[in-house]
Amino acid sequence: MKVSLFNKLLFIPALLLVTTLGFNSCKKYLEVEPVSSFGEDYVFGSVTNAKTALMGVYASLTGDQGYGIRVSMYYPYDNDLMMGQGGTPYPDNERRDIAHFNVNANNTQLAAPFNQLYAGIEKANICIYNIPKMNGYANSTELKRMHGEALTLRAVFYQELIRNWGDVPAQFLPSSVETDLFKAKMDRDTIYEQLLEDLGLAATLVPWRTQVNTDERITQGAVRGLRARIALYRGGYSLRRSKQMQRGSNHQIYYKIARDECAAIMQSNQHNLNPSYQSVFKDYVAGKQIEPNGEVIWEVAMGGGTSALGDSKLGYYCGPRANNNGNSALSILPNYFYLFDSTDTRRDVVCAPYFVEANGTTITARTGRGLDIMNDGLFRRDWIPGGLTIGPQYFGVNWPILRYSDVLLMFAEAENEINNGPTAEGKAAFEKVRLRAYGGNASLIGTTPSDYAGFFNAIVKERALELGAEGIRKYDLIRWNLMATKIAETKATLLAMSNRQAPYDNLPDYMFYLNNSPTLTWAGSFYKPNAIGSTAPPNYTRVNWVRNNIASTILTYYAISFTPNKNELLPIPQASLDANPKLTQDYGY
Repeated sequence: MKVSLFNKLLFIPALLLVTTLGFNSCKKYLEVEPVSSFGEDYVFGSVTNAKTALMGVYASLTGDQGYGIRVSMYYPYDNDLMMGQGGTPYPDNERRDIAHFNVNANNTQLAAPFNQLYAGIEKANICIYNIPKMNGYANSTELKRMHGEALTLRAVFYQELIRNWGDVPAQFLPSSVETDLFKAKMDRDTIYEQLLEDLGLAATLVPWRTQVNTDERITQGAVRGLRARIALYRGGYSLRRSKQMQRGSNHQIYYKIARDECAAIMQSNQHNLNPSYQSVFKDYVAGKQIEPNGEVIWEVAMGGGTSALGDSKLGYYCGPRANNNGNSALSILPNYFYLFDSTDTRRDVVCAPYFVEANGTTITARTGRGLDIMNDGLFRRDWIPGGLTIGPQYFGVNWPILRYSDVLLMFAEAENEINNGPTAEGKAAFEKVRLRAYGGNASLIGTTPSDYAGFFNAIVKERALELGAEGIRKYDLIRWNLMATKIAETKATLLAMSNRQAPYDNLPDYMFYLNNSPTLTWAGSFYKPNAIGSTAPPNYTRVNWVRNNIASTILTYYAISFTPNKNELLPIPQASLDANPKLTQDYGY
């Protein structure tokens, strides 16, 4: 089993003294109610207590209001590969409205995650302020590590705030030290500059993964990889208060930062790809084990306490149902399924066109699902220990924040941007990811483009194939200024599929799965006209495949209300606007 970060510490009142930034009312914003009688002198009087405080910072990443469901599975959708929950009721002033871009400031799913991210920042600020003042800090590798972890965690909270809400209020000291808690929005580039500086410091404080015991805490690869990601956000496009998509100034500087950080990770030999893409998710993420190659550079450790406060609904909210139990709320779009070719081993990991029937913990059948009702598969419950149990919604599955394949692709992208075309090193990093996807068969990976535009487009596609179901794609599209373009292209592709226009006229109308089989077995090819016809062979069941129901199902909801230069960001929750007279609503809301 994983050595959980939170096995012993998650549900202790970890900060002991923390004040959270209250956004629910003016009274809560101004009045501080300590959760414990212990003060800062006590908490930061020993390494043990300070570590407990740090665990409280980690804990703000978890649960229903964090990466347990909303930040990881509500906010990143719809995009050009996957769709958030469709169906009725819509509009719902909830998750469906968020997914399909009908969201407003009173949406019920905005305020609590917004508050939790700021609570995490406050907790991190307290640690960052106090840990360097502790006795023995100068000679303590553990205290320095904790300082670096707190800096990194604060960067993660701000990253989520910025990429979902744009310019936001920011503070970098504990509220007890601040003289004014009513802050106006700070330009995101200013915040990014602080985060990049913080992470540069953190990289000197946090050890590499092999220098410490194996657990789920942040190590240096995570610090550097997150610094690379934030640099790409800083150098990329984003929706500004002018209601225009604009690129960050001096973007080449930030691509160089990203390139150098990724290169440092690659040269460290601390992280490598698992030879099997499926194994990463089946055996380790869903299997709740530590990935031994270091491919999963960092994941948010969930408490496994079946709790909305510290666990995740991975495998319940997403993925195929078991005995019709679960939400199966995230859908693979038909165009995403066909972005994979027939020999790409990732397709059947990312895409799960089935539901599960089970007798206790024994799978009795996998029943096929049609192309228009296909679920994602990275976190499927039939891979999770205990996931077939009917009733629980929380399975203790961690959310992966950063993988080594992402580092390789960020490096390749940055090399292309800096040099106006791919370098040999950039091509090698790109091809390393592709080679793994094709089982090591170099003859299948195709020819890597040598020009700037061709290689950029190849990166856009490869990041979709490799990372498309990990909550990254929407934010990639935004930083490339491709969100509106890709949504429009996807709608056009789905309509062409539904109408059976070329090149989709040569795909099968129906597919057939073997009845009562624990192994999902299909008759026919996904990529060729079906020679079987429309009648299921003996012992098989027919499902609609490429049919005109794509228009009447998916296109009824998919990104239906998307408005360019508005819906790239979410509105500030109304409760936060009411609490802070200096906070403004922007971006067309």
